[in-house]
Amino acid sequence: MKTLLVMLALALLMVAGCGGGKQVTRLDPQSTTDLSGRWNDTDSRLVAEEMISDALSRPWLTDYIEQAGHKPVVTIGTIRNETSEHIAMGTFISDFERELINSGSVRFIAAPGQRDELRQERQEQQEFATAETAKKMRAETGADFMLQGSIKTITDQEDGARVVFYQTDLELVNLESIEKVWIGTKKIKKGIAQSGTKW
Repeated sequence: MKTLLVMLALALLMVAGCGGGKQVTRLDPQSTTDLSGRWNDTDSRLVAEEMISDALSRPWLTDYIEQAGHKPVVTIGTIRNETSEHIAMGTFISDFERELINSGSVRFIAAPGQRDELRQERQEQQEFATAETAKKMRAETGADFMLQGSIKTITDQEDGARVVFYQTDLELVNLESIEKVWIGTKKIKKGIAQSGTKW
């Protein structure tokens, strides 16, 4: 019994000793936080905001509206991660979608990866939903333009210093003519110093 009490006391001391030292601070999601120097949420948001703003300020948009008489329909294709880092591409693509939709300048349809689930739901409605509420098959809005692109990096390092250069390249392509109507580039350069340690 005495041994059991001693072991229990030691276990409690170990738990108490492990519990100290951690502090969690809530941060403003719009604030710039750059701990590691790697690609982060701030980079993703700022690149999306600046690139979509640039794309929507170019002549292709007014030219299309004048010719077609309505806003263009846009979708997002593949944006490739060609860096050596893990980048949450889903979050990056969502930032582009948000900027496009919220601009009010274009209409936006679901990305290719979402369409299969939507089509499956429509297919099931044909069998299980009432005729009045079932959504029609083959009534999708076709996209006029697709946004595609990539993120690349160049890294230069010496001892405890490193410079990482990120370049995001995007192209907006007319789906019918395959004409590129806009090409945009956004560059980010980060210097990271780490004293006493080599990379």
